[in-house]
Amino acid sequence: MGILSASARWQRLIDALALLGADSADQLAWIDKYQVVTDELALEFDDAFRLMAGFQQEVPLNEDAMGKLRLIDSILDDMSGRDNAARWSREVLATDAGWCQVWTLARDVLVSLEDDWHMPLPDVVVVR
Repeated sequence: MGILSASARWQRLIDALALLGADSADQLAWIDKYQVVTDELALEFDDAFRLMAGFQQEVPLNEDAMGKLRLIDSILDDMSGRDNAARWSREVLATDAGWCQVWTLARDVLVSLEDDWHMPLPDVVVVR
């Protein structure tokens, strides 16, 4: 796979934020549609954030948005690991404090970048 254009990297970031900012019912519907696990929400963000961060000069973000993206990344990282496995279950997407923080931050960033947080959830290709 070649290097993605700046517009493709931007869209990946917006799509990942749309997933993280979606209502839990919409997140679960997306998870079911693509037959993936809850972790995929974070993995989509991780991929997009890393891609964008490596080429930030082409996809400039204000410091407030960048700080919120870093905070999302940090929260998801803190939620990771064997000791936190229960935080990645379907049942806690709507109630876990970490997920609620991520949800709020993702929506804030989307509003600052796209003037709306309620974005269509992306179609993805799942390689099995």
